[in-house]
Amino acid sequence: MTDTHDIALEGGGHEFRVRVYPAAEPSGALLVWLHGGAFMFGTLEMPEADQVGRRLTAHGISVVSVDYTLAPLDALEQLGPPDPDADVPSPEQLRAEIEAAGPRARFPVAGLQTVAAFDWAVANASAYGADPERVSLGGASAGANLSAGAAMRLRDRGTTMPKVLALVYPSLHDGILPPNAETTELLREVPAARLFTPESRAAINRNYLPDGHDPDGYAFPGGHDLAGLPEVLIVNAELDSLRPSGEAFAAELAAASVDVRVVRQHGAMHGYLNEIGHPAAERTLTLLRDAVAMR
Repeated sequence: MTDTHDIALEGGGHEFRVRVYPAAEPSGALLVWLHGGAFMFGTLEMPEADQVGRRLTAHGISVVSVDYTLAPLDALEQLGPPDPDADVPSPEQLRAEIEAAGPRARFPVAGLQTVAAFDWAVANASAYGADPERVSLGGASAGANLSAGAAMRLRDRGTTMPKVLALVYPSLHDGILPPNAETTELLREVPAARLFTPESRAAINRNYLPDGHDPDGYAFPGGHDLAGLPEVLIVNAELDSLRPSGEAFAAELAAASVDVRVVRQHGAMHGYLNEIGHPAAERTLTLLRDAVAMR
């Protein structure tokens, strides 16, 4: 069992914390990781956060999991009822869960906290047997969005950059991108409650960034200048209405001369890292391990 400890930090005018998963036999690599949750919910205890930390430490990678400040709950009711066959809390359960999370705030707070967490990880990497030049950054879903936005900020700041940017089933554009014919057919078989719609995605995004003003791409990097970003790993869920965003972002990165690897997890729906033992989760953990451990 990995021994963890929490560190209190400040970013964006709010206090937040990170949970450190130190590798018992460090390989020199470290990953700063962010869970998802439509910017509004999610905890350090959810598998999407905790499983990543515990599994990667077994391979010598220390993990810093970020408990960023969540956005307000204004869009929660617009997301619709959850799939009864999925292990997803009801809106009432979610509200109760995160009302204990303390103050909430909209963009840019969580993104600034992501930068602060990355800076802390670089400054303290050696204490965990890691090389400050081998600190990677990544996340799942909204956490992937926050990671990509933070990488844009770090690039523009002109200082230390992540070794690798790892994005799992990300949403990187402001809105749902239209699927191609193949994806449209695949999504017909997915329960409606497991899909984001243009309406639900718009509610989430306007809850996070009300006026949609994003000239630098710090809120939604897709469609902006991506030149100068580090190597990127994108892992998409095949049965996910957000997959077109991940695929389009991969093409944008390639056009900007950024090294990118994009992988599709066949048969997987959005959020599969929250399902312990899911085949796509196991494959993705291996992809994360190999990408972050790279020298």
